[in-house]
Amino acid sequence: MERLKNPVAVYVHTPFCPTKCGYCDFNSYAMSGDIMARTTSAMIQEIERSPWRGAPAKTIFFGGGTPTYLPSEQLVALLKAVIAAHPPVHKCEITSEANPGTVDAERFSAMREAGFNRISLGAQSFFDSDLLTLGRIHQAGHIEKAVKAARDAGFENMNVDLMFALPGQSQKAWEHNLQRAIDLGTDHLSLYGLTLEPNTPFYKQHLKGQLTMPEEEDQVRMYNAAITKTAEASFEQYEISNFAKPGLECLHNLCYWHNEHYAGYGPGAVGFMDSRRYTNLKHPERYCAAVESGEKLWFEEENLSQENQRMERLMLGLRLNEGLDVSGLALDPGKLEKAEGQGWITSEGSRIKLTDEGRHFCSEVTLLLV
Repeated sequence: MERLKNPVAVYVHTPFCPTKCGYCDFNSYAMSGDIMARTTSAMIQEIERSPWRGAPAKTIFFGGGTPTYLPSEQLVALLKAVIAAHPPVHKCEITSEANPGTVDAERFSAMREAGFNRISLGAQSFFDSDLLTLGRIHQAGHIEKAVKAARDAGFENMNVDLMFALPGQSQKAWEHNLQRAIDLGTDHLSLYGLTLEPNTPFYKQHLKGQLTMPEEEDQVRMYNAAITKTAEASFEQYEISNFAKPGLECLHNLCYWHNEHYAGYGPGAVGFMDSRRYTNLKHPERYCAAVESGEKLWFEEENLSQENQRMERLMLGLRLNEGLDVSGLALDPGKLEKAEGQGWITSEGSRIKLTDEGRHFCSEVTLLLV
């Protein structure tokens, strides 16, 4: 079919972690042992049976969970299955998320040899006290060792994740973390404010007054410091929370922000193909049982209406510093004028962009304009 000739982004979800962090609402499980091998086998079967098998991969991204918590042979086997189903285009970006406490030189060497060419390292903080509060298994000293091990293995494209607005975090501590990450010489920084998601331990602790979070104005100062310090270090901000050395933007995430199609594999994976969004069964045991019995894996499926696709194109595109061309979106001129009057957007022809102020109100701008 014609659609299988078009390159797609491919997302692979590995749901296992050594522990479940207190702030995490991702589909992840503190499980180990036979279930990991069983799930890997089921994921390979899902990939081999994929209705989109044959479509070339423009990007491949392994997320989680913690992909590097899997034994190396399982992680490599998954990548081989993806490559067989979705032959990578020339210079395809192939990323794996990694926890500094679950990697070493041997693992990185095996991953690089298998075809991974980008690492996204979940550092989060360079203070052991923060890492303990967050429930992370690594210590600050593991981060630099992981970066060195990845570089020695041949990874030339590395991202580091950091979180700000952590419980009790000061401006000075955040700026220390920023500088430490910059000094590592990595190529990309993802800098996210901690959000308290319902049904997480952090959310419940905060409701009980057991978790002290920075005030909103302090969070704004932390975000502004990130913009300033990354610019001074020759990073270019290209999305609300993402900063890259020139030419090293995350191509996979750009597919999301450009509202392009992507195939998703694994427990809880989300895909968006043929204007249809689907979500796989989330729990590894239920997922495996469905694969093994040949049952349908999707527990949610939605054909996105033109209106929903319009809203998502607007919401995702506004996150990018380049903004988006709104021609064809039929936006209300009065609403555009109001958003511009608020100082939230600027416009040039048919292209609109968030202002520095507007980046703090991306959701509000989207709701105003739709």
